[in-house]
Amino acid sequence: MKPNMASVEAQRNRRALIVSSILILLAVTVIMISLNTGTVSLTPLTVWKTLLGYGTSDEQMILFDYRMPRIIITMLAGIGLGIAGAVFQGTTRNTLADPGILGINTGAALGLIIFVSFFRTMEGPVALLIPLFTFVGGTLSALIIFMFAYDRHRGLMPIRLILVGIAVAAGISAVTLLLSLKLDEKTYAFTARWLAGSVWGRDWIHVGALLPWIVVLVPLIYSRSKALDLFVLGDETAYSVGSHVTRERLSLLGMAVALSCASVSVAGGIGFIGLVAPHIAKRLAGPQHRYFLPVAALIGLVILVTADTIGRSIFRPNAIPAGVVVAAIGGPYFLYLLFKTK
Repeated sequence: MKPNMASVEAQRNRRALIVSSILILLAVTVIMISLNTGTVSLTPLTVWKTLLGYGTSDEQMILFDYRMPRIIITMLAGIGLGIAGAVFQGTTRNTLADPGILGINTGAALGLIIFVSFFRTMEGPVALLIPLFTFVGGTLSALIIFMFAYDRHRGLMPIRLILVGIAVAAGISAVTLLLSLKLDEKTYAFTARWLAGSVWGRDWIHVGALLPWIVVLVPLIYSRSKALDLFVLGDETAYSVGSHVTRERLSLLGMAVALSCASVSVAGGIGFIGLVAPHIAKRLAGPQHRYFLPVAALIGLVILVTADTIGRSIFRPNAIPAGVVVAAIGGPYFLYLLFKTK
């Protein structure tokens, strides 16, 4: 029995490694295409020369001051949203759970509106506070949703979670709209673009605002892979093996809320990545979280970088928000899952 289990485990490891390797190659390809894309076209050879320090001053400015920060932000945000979606689906046992669908992103939007109402700027060191404001807004939204979706006898109810999330999102959106009407024209235009999913973070200070959240939270969540596996099997199974279910669930949900809010704070109100990435990852790498979490992160990265590249290249000179491109893919997929899920 043990040799068979070892053989199955080795096969799963090999499968996850192959899938991850393919996705890394795909991610590198997408990133290189994105670096080549823009108002000023740079050839792949020019990009490589500039990366190695042999480019002209103009090429270095285009690559390092304009394109590189934006691409790194889309990479980090894609990773964060992919992982956050996997945690939401695992802890709630709801295959339709996603930060956007549950209303977490709406809470983050409220936090952003409060931020711009006070500071009136998104530049400089003050930008480091943006993820904190979106986190507070997202946490408030999550607390309200989970409070109404929780049943003390049956735990978190999947269908009620979606319905309550939609209702709470509608209420918070109304408050967000009311506050945004009091903003000046320039700030209001920014918030409208953010809500549409436009990647606005384009400076290294914005990379610095998001990077610590990803670097700290992603490894922490991955270290809880076994706990996520137990949640999928049910609370009774988790209790039977000595897991502190309530504490683990609250801890993981808190980290997922923080990860998703930090990601959208500089990347815009982007939805559906947290829904699509974990589903594809499970099909490619299997149901165990230690195998499919890295795959979900890579898929989120590829989707968001690709969506942003498409939005700012194909539709030039009018850029389309990455959130619109992602929604064009994720919307039909959500309907497919909705009709498939009983």
